[in-house]
Parts: sequence; C-alpha cells; structure tokens
Amino acid sequence: MIRVDCRGLACPVPVLKTKEALEKVAQGELLVIVDNKASRENVKRFAQKMGCSVEVEEKGGEYHIKIFKGSLKEPRETENREGSSKEKVITVLIASSYVGEDKELGGILIKGFIKTFLNADPTPKRIILINTAVKLACKGADEEILSALKELQSKGVEIICCGTCLDYFKLLDHLEVGVASNAYDVVQALVNSDLVVRL
Repeated sequence: MIRVDCRGLACPVPVLKTKEALEKVAQGELLVIVDNKASRENVKRFAQKMGCSVEVEEKGGEYHIKIFKGSLKEPRETENREGSSKEKVITVLIASSYVGEDKELGGILIKGFIKTFLNADPTPKRIILINTAVKLACKGADEEILSALKELQSKGVEIICCGTCLDYFKLLDHLEVGVASNAYDVVQALVNSDLVVRL
C-alpha cells in the first residue's frame, strides 16, 4: 500500500500529492493521512471524482483516507464542452460578501445579483465563493441569499466554497450550502470555463 503523509500541509498540497500518487499506480490501495477536516473532504471528493472508492477513519484527531483504485478515469470538463453539449460553461467568482466599496450598498447589490442568477439565461454552471464571500453560504448569513444559493444548487449549479477561507473564519462546521473545496479544484474550475464572471 502506498502511504502519503499530508499532515501539516496546507491546501491544495494534500490533493496534489494524492493526485501524484494515484497517477503512479494502475490499481491498488493508497493511504492518505491528513490532520484537518477540510483536507479530509477535499482528498475524499477528489478521489471519488477520479473514480476511486474511499474509506475514511479518524484516529486521534487525524484522518486516514484509504483510496482503492481500479481503472482511473478522470472526468474532464473540456470533454463535456467538446461533446454533445455545446452550452457555454460559465463560472461566477465572488470574492467578497459585498460588491464595490460601500459595504451597506454592496450588501444590497450582492443579494440582488445572487437572486438574479436564478433567472439568468444561460444559468451559470458554478458559483465559486472565496475570501469573505464564503460567509454568504454559512449559518447566520442573510436568509434570502442562503435561499437563493440553495435554489441554484437544486437547479444543478455547483456552489464551491474555499475550504481555506472557511477554516480561516472558523466556519467549516457552519456551511449551509455548497461544498468546502480547495485551490486545485477552484483553479481547475476556472481554467475549464468558457467565461468567468467576477463580482
């Protein structure tokens, strides 16, 4: 079994080390050790996206992630774009809990924009929340914004929240909508988009 020790490593290194290890084996078992919930979720989700089965065990504050690889098949969004669907892949990047310089006005604007995405044509494929914008998807956020994000998610829009940002604001356990992600996933989402809209 290949062992990958990612304790003490910041995002996105655990995912990158897992990716590197998976690329070296055709099949078999891989053990990845991490020491925080964000890395646990990121590594687990990444391995599952790669077509692997995953088991997670907590041991004294650490997480031992067993990854079982058969035939690795990485879904690529570029294939989807070149395949049957010709719809543009639009990603919305939100880097703050308000828009512009005035916080009060900006809070009104961000709510309006997020609610308006419900009626956008075409609908964005994903919304990425980084920095203080992750607070919009957490317990205690404006109910109208949370409701709009949940409705967007129910319509198939991916809501991706920066795991490092959630951890920094101590909000990992308060996420109400979307997934805690990592820099690797965010960068992949951005570079595989036809259009990135930043608010």
